[in-house]
Amino acid sequence: MVALRRTALVTVEVQEVTVGARSAVPPLAEAVRATGVLDRIAALARAARVAGIPVIHCTAESRPDRLGGNRNARLFALARKGSVDPSQFAVHHDVGAEPGDLVLPRLHGVSPMTGTSVDPILRNLGVTTIVATGVSVNIALMGLTFEAVNLGYQLVLPRDAVAGVPDAYVDAVFEHTFSIVATVTDVAALLGVWGAEHAAGA
Repeated sequence: MVALRRTALVTVEVQEVTVGARSAVPPLAEAVRATGVLDRIAALARAARVAGIPVIHCTAESRPDRLGGNRNARLFALARKGSVDPSQFAVHHDVGAEPGDLVLPRLHGVSPMTGTSVDPILRNLGVTTIVATGVSVNIALMGLTFEAVNLGYQLVLPRDAVAGVPDAYVDAVFEHTFSIVATVTDVAALLGVWGAEHAAGA
């Protein structure tokens, strides 16, 4: 399922504004810090690049005037309370975006694939399996999971490279939702598969 030639690693909202020290959602950033999620995503990204697997960073951004952004949910009202600092939207430095990575920002919505270039770019790359990492299980990763499955992709979720809040909710989502629509694994298993395939010249 995660063969090198048809897999992409996708990070979701791994940005200063979501998981950094100045996060707009401090409990989420704390969950990320407490569980070492960024280190594991970084390890997956390094291994993917070595193995020739595309690394795609899906980011959520806003213009200073908020033009084009949603206003139809309380989440967006909370986001509008702060000022817009473009540096906040960069991929978090602990993971980093290398020159060969793709960074695909969006100005609208709560998940990465609806009305964006993510799906056509994945198809142009020949990708059939998405390994999804990042935040949050509550919203963006939930949306990506259903969108990817509806569009015909295999969706793989490394349990230790995602985060959400609170812990009990995340556990329930994995048990009752993600486990029946996606393949749940961990970072060590993916690193082992990619390393072995790369060494074998797959």
